[in-house]
Amino acid sequence: MLPTIGSKELVAWLPTLLGLGPGDLVVHPEVAYPSYDVGARLAGAAPLPADGTAQVGPASSRVGLVWVNSPSNPTGRVLGVEHLAKVVAWARSVGAVVASDECYAELGWDVDDIPSILDPRVCGGSHDGLLAVYSTSKQSNLAGYRAAFAAGDPVLVKRLLEVRKHAGMMMPWPVQEALRVAVGDDAHVAEQKERYRARREVARAALLGAGFTIDHSEAGLYLWATRGEPCWDTVDRLADRGVLVAPGAFYGAAGAQHVRVALTATDERIAALAERLA
Repeated sequence: MLPTIGSKELVAWLPTLLGLGPGDLVVHPEVAYPSYDVGARLAGAAPLPADGTAQVGPASSRVGLVWVNSPSNPTGRVLGVEHLAKVVAWARSVGAVVASDECYAELGWDVDDIPSILDPRVCGGSHDGLLAVYSTSKQSNLAGYRAAFAAGDPVLVKRLLEVRKHAGMMMPWPVQEALRVAVGDDAHVAEQKERYRARREVARAALLGAGFTIDHSEAGLYLWATRGEPCWDTVDRLADRGVLVAPGAFYGAAGAQHVRVALTATDERIAALAERLA
């Protein structure tokens, strides 16, 4: 296991740590957390939004890293075993690393199975070329601790560990202890999940009642909502009611008609959302 100073720094620096640069491609989901794109650019590589390997086409030989994010931020979409297995097989065929951002894996709502990239059904029992990235910021509400880790291919993990310590990317020991305790205790994760479940039920009912459609959102901390209009119109409409949401365009062109509604506000604020949309 490789401790990281939160998962965001690993997302942003992984292409650089892997030695990618000009001429290399970093594939990431079409609707995605912006740091996948930024990390590719920091390394001098080119980001390539794609939800399927067929979209890469003849440029596949230039791919050095493939990001998958399941459950997704912002959409809450969960990728199944078959989808992930195809990504792994394709990446191995072109010599690319697959990094899977799984930070929301403990927060499933409408799904019973959220497979990891390291699941034997996905990887065939081999972790070669694979990294699973996980954080306690969601499951344990420890975002400010910057406590995350990566696991997978032991050769790749060892290589990253060596490079990272020379770059000063060492997690302080007290934070490592907090991380160890957090990942070893399921009770507080279940308690936190129920807190989010209650907020989700209130927010989801309020949005549906106000004419929104909720797409995906089967897991994670967000509702991916649309009124079938440009996201900035929705942002304005909700702002007039004192409701702040993230425009889907922040996450890629494919999100231009959606907004991301977070479940991280207090119970009182979620109740206020329902009142203002009624």
